[in-house]
Amino acid sequence: MRESVQAEVLMSFLVSEELSFRIPVELRYETKDPYAVRMTFHLPGDAPVTWAFGRELLVDGINGPSGDGDVHIAPTRPEGLSDVIVRLQVGCDRALFRVSAAPLVAFLDRTDKLVPLGQERTFGDFECNLEEALGRILAEESAG
Repeated sequence: MRESVQAEVLMSFLVSEELSFRIPVELRYETKDPYAVRMTFHLPGDAPVTWAFGRELLVDGINGPSGDGDVHIAPTRPEGLSDVIVRLQVGCDRALFRVSAAPLVAFLDRTDKLVPLGQERTFGDFECNLEEALGRILAEESAG
């Protein structure tokens, strides 16, 4: 059984109102982390940067504004498939990207064939990995 889905899309990195340039972005989804998608941004002159966030956030963001934290995704128009704005934020630093919804929908369709939305809990060792991660966090807190 296949364990991951990958795609590469071109996104416009919106530097300012007047300046933008296109960059390749790798989309990745793995059954071992069935709730998340990863976007790896290949900015010229910098090391690749990977952001991981909920697959459901990407699904919701194609159709309407979504995201309360460091990742916000929203369509440029409220009706029909349009371009999508991805805003990533760390503190006061913010990066904006614009991408056509079509390749995102195609990628999400492939992830859904691998792990249907709502069926994430039945795939991989998610519960075991979660318990192991929580155990490490609790051990670090009690040691500190």
